[in-house]
Amino acid sequence: MTPGREASVRPPLVLVHGLFDTPRVFDRLDQCLAGRRHPLLLPALPLRFGIAPIQTSAQRLADQIEAAYGVSEPIDILGFSMGGVIARTWIQLMGGHARTRRFFSLGSPQQGTLVAQPWPRMPLAGIADLKLGSPLLRQLNADLTPLRGIDCCSYGTAFDLMVVPGWRGVLPIGPRRMLPVWSHQQLLRHPAALDPLVEDLLRA
Repeated sequence: MTPGREASVRPPLVLVHGLFDTPRVFDRLDQCLAGRRHPLLLPALPLRFGIAPIQTSAQRLADQIEAAYGVSEPIDILGFSMGGVIARTWIQLMGGHARTRRFFSLGSPQQGTLVAQPWPRMPLAGIADLKLGSPLLRQLNADLTPLRGIDCCSYGTAFDLMVVPGWRGVLPIGPRRMLPVWSHQQLLRHPAALDPLVEDLLRA
């Protein structure tokens, strides 16, 4: 099978950025994919430095996915950092599970992070949603049924200073892979993280 034909049978790939990022955070990943995962959707979400609640951002993600691909076309989705929790909220609470084939969580505080603990919900609702045991994370973890029909995979690093402790940066379902890099940012910059991630993204 030629690379073009192989890429054409995969669904679109949606890449969801994190709190202080823009879609440009995925530039190196896009370069490594070299056109083998097109079409790509890179929504620009106004996270407002953590003011926007996660569910508000998830609704904005839903709107952009539907504008690009309608209401039923299957997709794969990768969320980096806060973007992984936004994607998960869309999947579990907004019906996204019905069209999601594969879900990749990269350096994402799916079980919360100590970094969020000091911040008040007003005005930083989005950051407060990432606290250990936040109401949103409890709701997501209480019913994993929407994730069970999806190929889920988590990636992180034990040395992450944004997701603390690093081992909490994984989904409660699916395989988990700790990557041999030294920082949160290197998860999308260093070949030791990009190479295995690209390999998995190109897996049929």
